[in-house]
Amino acid sequence: MRIMDQGVELMADGKHEEANTRFKEVLKSAKVVPTDLCFYFGKNSFYLGKYTQSIDWLNKYIQLRGTTGQFYDESIEYLDRSKEAFLVVREGERKEAQNILTTSYDIDCGPSGKVICPVCKGKGVIITKGAFGDTYKACPYSDDHGYLTCEEYNKLLRGQLEPKF
Repeated sequence: MRIMDQGVELMADGKHEEANTRFKEVLKSAKVVPTDLCFYFGKNSFYLGKYTQSIDWLNKYIQLRGTTGQFYDESIEYLDRSKEAFLVVREGERKEAQNILTTSYDIDCGPSGKVICPVCKGKGVIITKGAFGDTYKACPYSDDHGYLTCEEYNKLLRGQLEPKF
């Protein structure tokens, strides 16, 4: 049985600490993180009270899979619950150390190898509203169609992607 599947079973049984250990094993050993792990790790992080981590990973799942993802509805539910819980315990969680964030890993972008650019939201241009109308500027990160390659996307997450112009 795959380690991630073991983690999913442990999470379903309410053994969230053990599931967390399994998911971390996958993160340590995988060169590229399976997209579904973003959902599982985010959901499990909610149960562990790691709301910032939960929000980060669930957002990542939604960005990668969109509204057609298998766990989209459940992701939205846990994302909302994590945000509410985060607001309640915000002060205590500020001092929380060692969040495991998606920026530490390469995320699997799926079979297309492309992701909608989060900077221009897939439009290829950045629109800035001003007092004298809208200003349009070509997106410095995406291609002409508003997409990033998987490699570019992971670099962007880590703050390592240089603008093209």
